Amino acid sequence: MRLEIFDFIDDTIDLIEEYEEVIKEGAQEIDIFFEEMFLHYDNVLNIVSRVKSKNSLKEKILRQDFYLKYKSPENLVENLSDLIGVRIECRFIEDEKDVYEKVLETFNIHQGKGYYYNEKKPNILLKLDDKQPQKQKNGFGIYKIDGKYINGEESINFELQIQSLVNVFWGEVEHKVLYKNYKYLLTEELFKDVMHSLRENLSMIDRQLMILYNHLRDMDESNQDKRREQMESLLSKIVYEIYSEKTREEFGFIVDYRKTCDVIVSYVLKKNGNSEVYNYDKVFLEVLERVYQIEGNEIHFDNYIQFEKEIEYEDEFCKTIGEAILEIINKDFKWNLFFKIIFQIEPGSNEDNFKGVLVFLRNRFLGNLQNHEGLKSKLSPDEREEVYDYIMKLIATAFIENREIEFINDDNISCINKKINIVLNKINSYEMWQENINYFTDELKLKLKI
Repeated sequence: MRLEIFDFIDDTIDLIEEYEEVIKEGAQEIDIFFEEMFLHYDNVLNIVSRVKSKNSLKEKILRQDFYLKYKSPENLVENLSDLIGVRIECRFIEDEKDVYEKVLETFNIHQGKGYYYNEKKPNILLKLDDKQPQKQKNGFGIYKIDGKYINGEESINFELQIQSLVNVFWGEVEHKVLYKNYKYLLTEELFKDVMHSLRENLSMIDRQLMILYNHLRDMDESNQDKRREQMESLLSKIVYEIYSEKTREEFGFIVDYRKTCDVIVSYVLKKNGNSEVYNYDKVFLEVLERVYQIEGNEIHFDNYIQFEKEIEYEDEFCKTIGEAILEIINKDFKWNLFFKIIFQIEPGSNEDNFKGVLVFLRNRFLGNLQNHEGLKSKLSPDEREEVYDYIMKLIATAFIENREIEFINDDNISCINKKINIVLNKINSYEMWQENINYFTDELKLKLKI
């Protein structure tokens, strides 16, 4: 005979499925409204929403004895506070209080029983009379607010959390390492001690990052380039430390690829739109958040990199470089690791990110050629394009001859571009270029060697 608790669970899941469309619609409407009301604030990084999965609900019913606590599935669903979860992510721990106060200002019309709403969305309610932050079982505080979504006669509960970058990471670690890892139950006190120590270190990191951010933010516009350089250097150091520790754990020694991490950071920031001055801080912190999120992910150093479909190249330069890399991507450890890190940090398919890296590298060289003032003043647009194509082919050929990852390091690309400019400065006309092309070719080939 089947235990009644499993019938209770099945009935609860069936009930949730009946309201599935309303729940999904509510999650989307709540997400859009919170983005509209809060995402424009400088210290708000992201709005995240989710609907509780069936497996998570089953686990919660079993773990918290909801079968004994509630008389029926209807009673349970009516009192389930986090069927929909919404999280406002902000930069630092100190920002959590500021965001909470913005929530209080936004939801300013009292409906009754402690619930408040905004005039733009009277069907989205927050219970704001409870004391915040709430104290958790682990002793730490969290801004966690009960909410209701009204759709006609239906009422769906949701939970709003306000968390800083560090606390988002902390919550994930605690949830996966202690809360859901039952094999550690025999040493739970030990793990609690370790987790408290980790929390203290994360709080220290939060304070350090806030000091750094405030310092960089206060720098005037004349130091914008220096500011970017410092922030990219910090992010590159974080990426290097994460993955160097992973290589040490795997092989017993550390592989030095700090310069390669500089390239990774340059690519990721460029791809995410860091070229706009006003957008740089936001892009930097979004990428930093992703880096911390993937810190706990496994990376399989001995696995092949695979692509689900054939790479479609943007031009001949990308095709030449791309095919050369594909020949060694699963043979050369540094190339393999370079792309594995990018594929972990950046969302999207491996194919898209592989193509993105090729375009990024192409533009590092092509941009230098296109910005050369001498060629602009002495050659016509068509003549310049011919010179550009010729030199880009020489660069691609030089890469194929060695294929070392050091070729794409920032300092090497800068050095190559400077050497190319020295040669370009000698060109006085298109006729001179044509008449002395063998000389210029030899000069360029010599300067392209690393």
